[in-house]
Amino acid sequence: MILGKSIRIYLKEGSVTGIKFAELVNHTIQSLSCPRTKISDLNKHFSIAINTQGVYFLIGYEQDTLKPMVYIGEAENVWDRLKNHDLKKDFWNEVVLFTSKDENLTKSHIKYLESRLVEIAKSTERYRLKNGNSPNLNRLPLPDRDAMEEFLINIKLLTGTLGHKFLENPISIKNIPESAETIDNTDEKSMSAKKDELELSLNVGEINAKAIQTNEGLVVLENSEVSDNPTKNYGYGALRESLIEEGIIARNTNGKFYFSKKHLFSSPSAAAAVILGYSVNGRNVWKNDIGKSIKEIEKSEIE
Repeated sequence: MILGKSIRIYLKEGSVTGIKFAELVNHTIQSLSCPRTKISDLNKHFSIAINTQGVYFLIGYEQDTLKPMVYIGEAENVWDRLKNHDLKKDFWNEVVLFTSKDENLTKSHIKYLESRLVEIAKSTERYRLKNGNSPNLNRLPLPDRDAMEEFLINIKLLTGTLGHKFLENPISIKNIPESAETIDNTDEKSMSAKKDELELSLNVGEINAKAIQTNEGLVVLENSEVSDNPTKNYGYGALRESLIEEGIIARNTNGKFYFSKKHLFSSPSAAAAVILGYSVNGRNVWKNDIGKSIKEIEKSEIE
């Protein structure tokens, strides 16, 4: 049985753009989201929550591409570390931090959390990771490791609630790392997500592509084929070119375009247009294994 979660969020200024304090009801984890312009207010109003051990995310954007970036860190005193970053790191404009109400997190715990968070952020490929090196995963006794894996699940939940999904895999089940120490390998949340994900294919002419429809949009899978004769000046031409520049769409040894890695599109039409090279209603051309289109599937479910 899948149980719901209750999250309590306090808006310090009564605004979603100000400081936000979030906690998971009946859990010890607590989180703060703060714009850089309000950093000085953190120690005034939340000194107990930030003058302790924890992990944090510095979030900003690349200057040239405006793509989101994140730096993941840990500290025995989060407030002292944030003061240092405020002086020395320029790219970020928001910090999201996590500590524990019972102050039971140790240095070994937060080092473990930092390593796992970097690993997860790398695997999702949603934000550019600002960390130069990947910290080694330190060993913990089994009870402590399991406790930190549960803490990670709650970090993912609160981070997403606060508006950042860089810890969420675009596909919950299909892309699980092979490591045995994976937070998504057996939990009920992942099994529930699998039921919400629809496997689809696009077969037009000689173009064949595979995708998974999720609650966020459509994830085109690796090795899906892409037309090499796009229509000039069509609606998704700029998106297609940016994916080629980033290497997400590449050429194989035969000179044909294909997806070198999975990519999340906001809609089935955007995915289909990039693949086919012309504007098209994606809800008509993406179909399941028995040939029903997304439009037909949705209609039958509503009826």
